[in-house]
Amino acid sequence: MATTITVKGQVTIPKHIRDALKLEPGSQVEFAVENDKVVLFKAGARRNGRKKDRFDRAVGAAEIKWDPDELMALLRGDD
Repeated sequence: MATTITVKGQVTIPKHIRDALKLEPGSQVEFAVENDKVVLFKAGARRNGRKKDRFDRAVGAAEIKWDPDELMALLRGDD
């Protein structure tokens, strides 16, 4: 699907793409250049220049706050 860039450098994001990314008016997006392509991401969907995966979503999700010394003793099997 082709679209035209306005004199202000704006383009319309096709509806099927807005729907797929759950973009609504006011949503923020990010652009990246990968090889010879421009990639559109919903803002916050990338981490350190790459797309978030299931492991990124788990970061910080633990509800137990471990003391580092207690954790190391548990992992080492210290009694």
